[in-house]
Amino acid sequence: MPKIIGIDLGTTNSEAAYMEGGTPKIIPSAEGSTYGGKMFPSVVAFTKDGILVGEPAKRQAVLNPDKTIMQIKRKMGTDHKERIDGKDYTPQEISAMVLRKIKTDAEAYLGDKITQAVITVPAYFNDNQRQATKDAGRIAGLEVLRLVNEPTAAALAYGLDKKGEGKICVLDLGGGTFDVTLMETGDGVFEVAATSGDTQLGGMDMDNALIQWLVAEFRSEHGVDLSADRQALQRLRDAAEKAKIELSGTMEAPINLPFIAQKAGAPVHLDRKLSRTKMEQLIEPVLARLEGPIRQAFKDAGWSSGDVNHVILVGGPTRMPVVRERFERVLGRGVERGVDPMQCVALGAAIQGAVLSGEVKDILLLDVTPLSLGVETLGGVYHKLIERNATIPTRKSEVFTTAADGQTTVEVHVLQGERAMAADNVSLGRFYLSGMPPSPRGMPQIEVMFDIDANGILNVTATDKATSKSEKLTIMAPQRMDQSKIDQAVRDAEAHGEEDRRRRELVETRNLADGLAYQSEKELETYASQLSDETKAALRARIDELKKALAANDISEIRTAMEGLNKERLKIGVEVQKKGPGAEAAPPPSGGAAGGSDAPGVVDADFEDVDKK
Repeated sequence: MPKIIGIDLGTTNSEAAYMEGGTPKIIPSAEGSTYGGKMFPSVVAFTKDGILVGEPAKRQAVLNPDKTIMQIKRKMGTDHKERIDGKDYTPQEISAMVLRKIKTDAEAYLGDKITQAVITVPAYFNDNQRQATKDAGRIAGLEVLRLVNEPTAAALAYGLDKKGEGKICVLDLGGGTFDVTLMETGDGVFEVAATSGDTQLGGMDMDNALIQWLVAEFRSEHGVDLSADRQALQRLRDAAEKAKIELSGTMEAPINLPFIAQKAGAPVHLDRKLSRTKMEQLIEPVLARLEGPIRQAFKDAGWSSGDVNHVILVGGPTRMPVVRERFERVLGRGVERGVDPMQCVALGAAIQGAVLSGEVKDILLLDVTPLSLGVETLGGVYHKLIERNATIPTRKSEVFTTAADGQTTVEVHVLQGERAMAADNVSLGRFYLSGMPPSPRGMPQIEVMFDIDANGILNVTATDKATSKSEKLTIMAPQRMDQSKIDQAVRDAEAHGEEDRRRRELVETRNLADGLAYQSEKELETYASQLSDETKAALRARIDELKKALAANDISEIRTAMEGLNKERLKIGVEVQKKGPGAEAAPPPSGGAAGGSDAPGVVDADFEDVDKK
């Protein structure tokens, strides 16, 4: 049967692998023998002779910077467009060109048609980014059988499934992203305990720091600003990356770029020596950002660094001594050696492909969702259905009801993030459940189901239990929020925790008070003939007091008014009971809205959560 290949779709470079005789092996690019490498540079170039992908595209970038696209992975899941020759290209389309190149080269190397693949993604990719990656595979003519988190794939490549039970810390620093994953393994099962990361942190940020230094040094020496010249910048980028790699094995690297600019009609050259010490000083701000995600992952898992049996490194930048030293200092222990950190993700993806084909048995991957998922509720509150670091695949449902009389349509607003208020989280999409029969508020039973598959992709279904009518949304909407805000979601939630708690408490108290006033008015109407004028007047006065407190938006006043109204409502039962056995039964006294809900759960001011009633 045709091979299922594993693909590491990277920010700067991509790689592919397959299984042969129970061992994963790298698939070289078609240019590997010519240029001495097996990687597929994640570069696409539009030239007068057609579209170039990979090494050929990278090698012509200096002369064609305006039509050469790099690092598109950082834009996956966004509405970003690359405009070339009057045509717009999405990140999915550009990534598909890289994947198609990998597919073509793999077919030539293996001598067989390739139709199926396992593709890796950063563990901290959100739903939009994962869906975009899967779509890119589809555009390239590949059936993406599984999206696997890069750190999980790396753990497979290190063979940690064969080393008995243990706790693993995977630190994956690539060209554009940084992931931290903590997992446990035993009997061939890999279960992720927590994940954290930054999708805007990687080796290219180190390159940018070196480029800024070179630009400043050249300006100081020659009075020429290279930052406005795209060709010069591309030459600087190539030189900075090369020097960074060289400095992993030497203490000093020369940077010589002749004819990089002109001044007064004469050519100007760049000639600099960069020491390892100077480079480490320049990239220190980037290194400092590595610590936060590591500590966050250990906090979420409830682990200490002493609990870990294996620390493995993934990604080209982890070859740098200063990066390894930083990781070891933060964790207080050494790291594993023995597997090429550049190849381990693709090798692990190939192993997962073999698991899916049945070639490899007794291995099970249990990944997690990186951020919480939920819906918007009454007052703009974010109601979580699935907490972050929940093992996937998973399914969770809750029953909601309407918040107004006569509603025939409700809107479900799906969100991802950690903040208490909906507006502070990432909107994944909205859909509507229509055609419900008009009913009093609180009566409809609407089940909202969240279903996350093994790829981490979300499907949401809303069903009216009375009519069995349902609507479904597969989250595919482009992510229109600044990606840096996603990466800050957990840290923001912690920093703004107290403020969010107060805002949410006020909204929920208002929702309870509004429901209590509504319920009390219904009770007055229902039992009017059985209540004394004095009791009716007192109840009406208490309801008015509560409405005034709601208008004032003071939480203490609202609670005081609610307490007063609840005490007054107790008289309803007393007076109705005095009417005798034939009297209509009084409702049980409750301390909250619509039967004593502890907290509202209203989707976009349309639903009320009845699971908490």
